[in-house]
Amino acid sequence: MFSRVWLRGGVFGILAGALLILPGFGQTLSAPVGPTILTVVGLDPALHPGGREEFDLAMLQALPQATIETTSVWTDGLHRFTGVPLAALAQHLKLTDANLRMHALNDYSVDMPLSETEPEVPILAYEMDGAAMPVRDKGPIWIIYPYDAGAQYRTDTIYTRSVWQLDQIEVLR
Repeated sequence: MFSRVWLRGGVFGILAGALLILPGFGQTLSAPVGPTILTVVGLDPALHPGGREEFDLAMLQALPQATIETTSVWTDGLHRFTGVPLAALAQHLKLTDANLRMHALNDYSVDMPLSETEPEVPILAYEMDGAAMPVRDKGPIWIIYPYDAGAQYRTDTIYTRSVWQLDQIEVLR
């Protein structure tokens, strides 16, 4: 198997030997209009009122996007996942070398050093095969890696960080 990663709207990445340079970083997002599906806490209060930011689906879709086509140990067959690269979200929030604690709706949490992410991997996927992921099917957000792209994406550490039902990211200081 093999994974493919498509990028749109603002990340720098190397894919199949081609350098992709896409505009889009630095935009200001409005407050959530729809239901909040992701909350980031522990942010610098000088940059983020109250030290937190909330995102609805439209706000996440306004950030740079990536699509990963891959199989996983949790699904049958090849699927196409679309979402925001974690690095793009971190750049939007002006995070540099932070440690993040990813929290799921079911109280599962795992720590992830931002330094161990790549510009386009992992993504905070909110769509699978073009459809929103309901909570009953690992949504609204699932951290996805291109598992088929190489053995480095099929380790216990990566599987542990592949949090589904993600609803909060805590910036650890």
